[in-house]
Amino acid sequence: MSNGDQLPDRTLDILFGPGEEARKTLIRAWLDEGINAMGPSNETAQMTVRDALHKRLEWNNPVLDKLPEAYALLATPSGILPPLGVKNIVEHPAKVAHRACRLANQNASGTSWYTQRAAIAAIYAAAELHQLTSPATATRFLDGLLEANDRASNAASDVLTFGNYIGRSWLAIARSKGLLP
Repeated sequence: MSNGDQLPDRTLDILFGPGEEARKTLIRAWLDEGINAMGPSNETAQMTVRDALHKRLEWNNPVLDKLPEAYALLATPSGILPPLGVKNIVEHPAKVAHRACRLANQNASGTSWYTQRAAIAAIYAAAELHQLTSPATATRFLDGLLEANDRASNAASDVLTFGNYIGRSWLAIARSKGLLP
């Protein structure tokens, strides 16, 4: 084949899938490359979740006008059911959140591992949607959501600490009254 020759459609279908699957494969590869590009520019630099998410939003800038169509295509299921590819909608922000947490060395365990990533995924998804309509304010919007998440996490931690204090106080009162051994 010379440089000007195109591959036959059958060959493209075999390599990338039939119909719209070739476009979906290209979009998924671009999304994955954006996740890989979230890392620091040098190996010694320490990243925060905020830094990683900012880099991911910057990755979108050159193609912002194409993203709505790309995401719509990804959300379109290949088969008859379901009417909307929910997995494809949730998968991208979840991958971004997981990568951001790993880059920031946030190694929570148990349920906090899931809740941390779910919160960051929801924050990133909202920021990316905001970026589609208002690119100039997307990073400030992201920062506001991250700050609100931190405040909510701190408040929840304070409530747990207070509840633990009250519980121990009640136990001490019950023991002093002879109600407990």
